[in-house]
Amino acid sequence: MFIQTESTPNPATLKFLPGKVVLETGTAEFLNAAQAQASPLASVLFEIPGVTGVYYGFDFITVSKDGAEWQHLKPAILGSIMEHFMSGRPLMGTAVAAEISDEEEEFFEPGDETIVATIKELLETRVRPAVAQDGGDITFRGFRDGTVFLNMKGACSGCPSSTATLKHGVQNLLRHFVPEVQEVEAV
Repeated sequence: MFIQTESTPNPATLKFLPGKVVLETGTAEFLNAAQAQASPLASVLFEIPGVTGVYYGFDFITVSKDGAEWQHLKPAILGSIMEHFMSGRPLMGTAVAAEISDEEEEFFEPGDETIVATIKELLETRVRPAVAQDGGDITFRGFRDGTVFLNMKGACSGCPSSTATLKHGVQNLLRHFVPEVQEVEAV
């Protein structure tokens, strides 16, 4: 098994591509060891000193760190990912659906359903695929008074360039196609 690695715009996050589907549907993000208990692989990765976050996309895993250097962490992370996939164990534990999809309720005013549907479609077709290339995800959280609230995940969470991505990329795109959008904020 050969696992590729890619840098992301976030220097504290590295993207690992195992060459197979990681998570068939949706995404999963683990920000601490307690959350990681829902996934055998994430649990093992959190045992590596310096690992602070694990994110699963369709065909990639991003791992975030603090302090430690990648040249010290990378061999242990690669070994853990390889061992997991070679073992054939499931990626997620049995009672995960509700816990992992820790998505809070969306919020928007009654009557804004059409605007929200357009925003979601633009995010799904134009923004999320590009952000996934960098090892992250952006999901809709809410819309109120002309402001779109988005959730940043994976490599996007805590990334130094995420503000530029939001303000110059996503905000401009949404403003262009949805005149009611005035601003975009990360939650």
